[in-house]
Amino acid sequence: MSEVINNMKTRRSIRKYKPDMIPEDVLNRIIEAGTYVATGMGKQSPIIIAVTNKEIRDKFSKMNAEIMGVDSDPFYGAPVVLIVLADKARPTYVYDGSLVMGNLMLAAHAEGIGSCWIHRAKEEFESAEGKAFLKSLGIEGDYEGIGHCVLGYVDGEEPKAMPRKENYVYCVK
Repeated sequence: MSEVINNMKTRRSIRKYKPDMIPEDVLNRIIEAGTYVATGMGKQSPIIIAVTNKEIRDKFSKMNAEIMGVDSDPFYGAPVVLIVLADKARPTYVYDGSLVMGNLMLAAHAEGIGSCWIHRAKEEFESAEGKAFLKSLGIEGDYEGIGHCVLGYVDGEEPKAMPRKENYVYCVK
């Protein structure tokens, strides 16, 4: 079995992280993998915002928790948050951004880093606070939050895969 397929089969969403920061070279390789996805007409509509600053990470965690209606950390203690947004002007922006999320998670697993897709980025970046954050970075345009890819070292055992359900694939010959 190829290493890529093995990573696809063994990657799991992680919900408990050590506070240790990921080395910059490892993080850069993960981010780079996120830029190598198929996008509609090759227009590369998504962008990735890498948040490693704890104060900013905690600010987004708080926003996300408020949207979700909880007081806990929706990022499960992960020290890195990669925010994926995509340009709404492209008809394939949601799919493009979703592929970025998939590549980020697979690349993280290949690097020995845990990951999890956290939702509510759409709501965060529809808010005045989210829009102001993008503006502070010089990001202009009509971007929609696709997801947060939280990253970190796994604290504990990685979960095992659930058995695959029956009737998952239908073949028409």
